[in-house]
Amino acid sequence: MPLNFAIPPLKATLSAALQAKIDQKTKPLGSLGQLESLALQVGRCQNSLTPQLNKPCILIFAGDHGIVEVEAGVSAYPQTVTAQMIANFLAGGAAISVFARQHNIDLLIVDAGVNADLDSHPKLIAAKIGKGTQNFLTQPAMTFEECDQAVQAGADQVLRQYESGCNCIGFGEMGIGNTSSAAMLMHRLTGLSLVRCVGRGTGLNDGQLQHKLIVLQRALNKHKDATEPLDVLATFGGFEIAMMVGAYLKAAELGMLTLVDGFIAGTALLVAHKLHPQVLDYCVFSHVSSEQGHQALLNQLNAKPLLNLRLRLGEGSGIALAYPLLQSAVVFLNEMATFAEAGVDR
Repeated sequence: MPLNFAIPPLKATLSAALQAKIDQKTKPLGSLGQLESLALQVGRCQNSLTPQLNKPCILIFAGDHGIVEVEAGVSAYPQTVTAQMIANFLAGGAAISVFARQHNIDLLIVDAGVNADLDSHPKLIAAKIGKGTQNFLTQPAMTFEECDQAVQAGADQVLRQYESGCNCIGFGEMGIGNTSSAAMLMHRLTGLSLVRCVGRGTGLNDGQLQHKLIVLQRALNKHKDATEPLDVLATFGGFEIAMMVGAYLKAAELGMLTLVDGFIAGTALLVAHKLHPQVLDYCVFSHVSSEQGHQALLNQLNAKPLLNLRLRLGEGSGIALAYPLLQSAVVFLNEMATFAEAGVDR
């Protein structure tokens, strides 16, 4: 599967000037902590001493998973909840709807592969690859052609936002069963034990968690030869996860600042990172979730999340909550007085 993404390395030309600008603000050196490194990153991504956040947007990619439809017990919720939650997003009643509205972030839902016929809506983008993936217990979740189509479709959605003036974007997901896919991707691409990667998802009890582990181990045994990133993605992934892979890569290629949500979005980034390591330069990690495996995943990506609120919701909720910190980093860089301007002795 050809993936023609050309991610530019961050330019070092402004790094010293950005750091000097940060250090000259009326504060002790380093006293704004992680906000200072965040301001530096934003300036480097935009190659500007006065970066701006324009038309922030969150895309929620939604898709269903064959493992849920066929194998009961890997999720505490039925597959029908995916479509029901999309209706909730569009009606403005979900957590991400509320948070995005609070912070003036545009919110769009992408039907990557929901197992339902969805009514049209101005905030719903029809990009369905299929009505859910196949059951990866018996066959790959998707064909190589479907996987490639999903990756490219995710890239196309980001390009549309970029062309509308957006330079700051984040990706959420909705898909009952997608913690199973995410755990499989993480295990195969990091080598960490399956037990460290598999969590309770939508709220499994101890017995259900053990059943989930048994089912996923059976799937691993079935697909021992799937080891390369795109092969692993096609074998165990979801249409929404594959679209996020393409979205991360395209956003980095376009020089867009990208906010990363939780466990599932993080495993999509893991795939993208295995394909193009430079993608991480453009990523801000919004939070560490309480889902089993997320901290270990962040460690693999050498990531320093902004928040730890014990979230495990998905939807891009962590992105919306962390966005004001990103705004603060940009505002202090652009508007905070220097010692010379304020007439304060150093």
